[in-house]
Amino acid sequence: MSGDRPTMPPVRLHSDAELARDALSTPLLTRAARLARWAGEKGVPAGAGGELLAEQLQTATELLGLTGDEDGPAYAAEAWQHALDTGLVEAAPVLSDGPADADPDAPSEIATVGEEMETLTSGSPADILELWLGGVETVLADAAAPDLGDIVDRISEGGDIDLDSLDWNPEEEADFLDGVLGNLYLLTALDESAAERPVPLPALAASMIVPDDMDEPTDDVLEEVSDAMMRLDDQFRMLAATGIVAYQPVDEALIEEVDGEGHIRESVDGVDSDSPEDEDVSRYGLVTLTPLGVHAVRTRMLEAGIDAPAVGDLAEESADVLLAALPGHPGAAARAETELWLARRAPLDAARELVAAARGADDEAPRRRLSCQQTLSLLGPEAEPALREVLDDRELGGLARVWLAEHGAADIPEPDETMVFWLTVDTIAAQLAADGDSDELRDLVTDLVGRHSGFFDSAWRVDHPATADVLEAMGRLHPDKKTAKEARKAAFKARSRR
Repeated sequence: MSGDRPTMPPVRLHSDAELARDALSTPLLTRAARLARWAGEKGVPAGAGGELLAEQLQTATELLGLTGDEDGPAYAAEAWQHALDTGLVEAAPVLSDGPADADPDAPSEIATVGEEMETLTSGSPADILELWLGGVETVLADAAAPDLGDIVDRISEGGDIDLDSLDWNPEEEADFLDGVLGNLYLLTALDESAAERPVPLPALAASMIVPDDMDEPTDDVLEEVSDAMMRLDDQFRMLAATGIVAYQPVDEALIEEVDGEGHIRESVDGVDSDSPEDEDVSRYGLVTLTPLGVHAVRTRMLEAGIDAPAVGDLAEESADVLLAALPGHPGAAARAETELWLARRAPLDAARELVAAARGADDEAPRRRLSCQQTLSLLGPEAEPALREVLDDRELGGLARVWLAEHGAADIPEPDETMVFWLTVDTIAAQLAADGDSDELRDLVTDLVGRHSGFFDSAWRVDHPATADVLEAMGRLHPDKKTAKEARKAAFKARSRR
């Protein structure tokens, strides 16, 4: 793996079979498939590019049960275009012997069911997902494009589209939408329960626009957030039909038209992004990345060269690879990854492989041993011989005793003081590497020093690569000034021993 490749936290994916079922039930693909069956082998008359003519569009709208919806014809046209884009429908020119301008209202093409329809009916889950993803790519491109009406209204005198007049940069708009979807993906990867807590649209827009170091957004920044919300509202309405997001749109009562453009009527300043249950927040729009969306965004990231692992990727890897990767996994993903890894190995073999991989004096070794300890905790008594084999090992003896005690093993030899202090330093070093100067570590340090009188007199002598750094951190973390000073003196002694 290239060291300069962007890396995302791992996500737990649904199976291809589950995702394919979800894809087949999405509104846009369902409608497109229904229209493809309607076109059938005989076909329907169509205009240039396979576009439905007025009469056929009305029939398609009725067929989809959308006649009672004022946007019904637009939805039918979108579904028909989606069928064309995905190959569910194919259009071919009408062969005619007469002059080309004999009847300007006559159909120029005939649209029939396409070859990809067979994929939906008899293709593998992977084939169905590939077809669905192709359609999603088209919708994403459309979502990042300006409104067609704006283009028509702002065509320059020379007949070309003036992108400057549209205030639209295709690459920037596509990158912005990708960034928004990336933020949703990251939230899902870091917290699997995020799928149950929709993200308020103001918070999502602000995450893309408000600088991290800005305490209070300025009026200009808030206006930019409001404009971004309007764009995202339109885009998510389109994307929701593909199934990659679940979206509750912005309340229409909050939108007003100014100079022909929509704006949020009320200020988004002060909206509590941590309370999506709040009625006021929900009125500004709520969005969630679906399991289909996680699959789609991950696929696009991989194609863009981003390292986007999935839970289970490490199942066949060595213990060295597993323990090196686990510290970067969120808790639930780490647990799932280790369970899948262990399921493919005999418990005793797994334990021996893990303790062998946990050895080392490098900077990552403490976190590696912590991951080893957490993984070993999932094994039963079958692993006991592997832990007894390392009881005399300076680096692993303390870890082994902890495991044996937790599993109720008998005849556990008492560790000497050197091993106890070495394990203490190793544990704190791992916690520092994982979470820095956290409140949990502060409590651990306070409790540890309180239970061991003269702790620093012995700690500075510990032959561990991280001893000085750990003692220095204890000096920062301990709330008692006198004790903190003792820790700093001990850190200085430890550095002097090198």
